[in-house]
Amino acid sequence: MILVLNSGSSSVKFRVVDLGDPGAGTRGLVEKIGEPGGVPDHAAALEQVLDNLGDVPIEAVGHRIVHGGSRFNAPAVIDDAVLAALRELVPLAPLHNPGGITGIEAARAKLPTVAHVAVFDTAFHATIPPAASTYAIDRALAARYDIRRFGFHGTSCGYVAGRTATLLGRPLEDLNCIVLHLGNGASATAVRGGRSVDTSMGLTPLEGLVMGTRSGDLDPAVPAYLHRVAGMDFAAVDDALQRHAGLLGLGGVNDMRAILERRSAGDEAATLAFDVYCHRIRKYVGAFHAVLGRLDAIVFTAGVGEHAPAVRAACLAGLETWGIAVDPARNGANASVISPDGTAVAVCVVPTDEELAIAEQTAELVL
Repeated sequence: MILVLNSGSSSVKFRVVDLGDPGAGTRGLVEKIGEPGGVPDHAAALEQVLDNLGDVPIEAVGHRIVHGGSRFNAPAVIDDAVLAALRELVPLAPLHNPGGITGIEAARAKLPTVAHVAVFDTAFHATIPPAASTYAIDRALAARYDIRRFGFHGTSCGYVAGRTATLLGRPLEDLNCIVLHLGNGASATAVRGGRSVDTSMGLTPLEGLVMGTRSGDLDPAVPAYLHRVAGMDFAAVDDALQRHAGLLGLGGVNDMRAILERRSAGDEAATLAFDVYCHRIRKYVGAFHAVLGRLDAIVFTAGVGEHAPAVRAACLAGLETWGIAVDPARNGANASVISPDGTAVAVCVVPTDEELAIAEQTAELVL
């Protein structure tokens, strides 16, 4: 059995994966770590997780780590040197990596005799070519501070691309697809033959699509403008773009389900939020179609991608001349393939399973 941990600053999501029967196993969430009504720290959270597991034999632990920087392009067995390197990467992902590190420390203390593996969201995107990963800023400055496009949701994208190839009965190495991972965080990734060649997120998860609370693409002069004109310091600007933008900033709520309900009721703010969200996705579909040249499939995944037919239809509306279309009946039924028969590009809905992907990568490395 492999224990998969996704540790945040105030929560630990866990799942025990039996690779022989992936549908079985225990899963859960420990919330409010360090908050009133919750457990005091991550060590106590891990104690609670292990109590829930009882006598389940744990052979290895896979840890989801958001940012691996330029150093980690593949899963890594965690030792003291790896942990030290992860601490050095905290400035690249200050909202995500600290919780992951704390979770690793607690898990290693509680399970010292099994292998611990870090699986990085950024690793899948290590294959993006320099023309797509390089920002047009001073090369010495970029090299000094490791400024480049890293991309995220890589574990999900790699898993979904593989499942899409299986669904369509095609070899992965012969499949060109665009993976639209649409959840509270959202990204688009161009995948050629199982390898990422471009993605919407950048140095951090802020770039790209409109998200639940993140702005996505923005004129890079906006932070300086707000500092100069509104008197906001950069911490306040960062907070505004990370936590108070996106669907929340436009429509007043960060949950797409609520946006859809308010839009149906005629709410103008929710309608604008929906339109901006879908327009941004459509723009990336067009851009990544150009990057790939030949496009075989567009794949929707994650919470919004898997469960919001209205979003899927609006994102791809008007692309029929490109061989891209959505069948209303199939889309409404959340079918696995929602494009009409005979279209050049298959439009698919493929559930993601990041925990299973992390478990598979962990087992491949240490078992």
